[in-house]
Amino acid sequence: MTRIFIREMTVSDIPEVTAIENESFSTPWTEASFFSEINNPASICRVALAGDSLIGYVCASCILDEGHILNLAVRPDYRRKGIGRMLALSILKELRSCGCKKIFLEVRASNTAAIRLYESAGFRMLGLMRGYYFLPKEDAVIMGLQLH
Repeated sequence: MTRIFIREMTVSDIPEVTAIENESFSTPWTEASFFSEINNPASICRVALAGDSLIGYVCASCILDEGHILNLAVRPDYRRKGIGRMLALSILKELRSCGCKKIFLEVRASNTAAIRLYESAGFRMLGLMRGYYFLPKEDAVIMGLQLH
């Protein structure tokens, strides 16, 4: 496989990121959502590249000592190749360097691949949020990670 490189997301990445978002989620973020995150001083947005191809992204926020993974997706033809794990570990390292001590995220209860990915990065299930997602309506698994 081509070497994977992770860098800061830029405004010019937003159309490709949004295309991956639309392929990945039933209630996708808009271009405006990504633009807002890129310009939010509390947010960290990164993209994964294989050569010149944008193949995945992650957005997170860090407020005081608490981080939140907001969004992570990988292009369908690059899934199950470790790209999601690479993005997750990269963002955890950045959140740690920002002073975060706790990291949280929500994931659809039916998304067992994502749950396994986050568990492999050290996250544990903290509880459920009933009816958190819509289209289709579904519970969210709340996951957390305590950094040392």
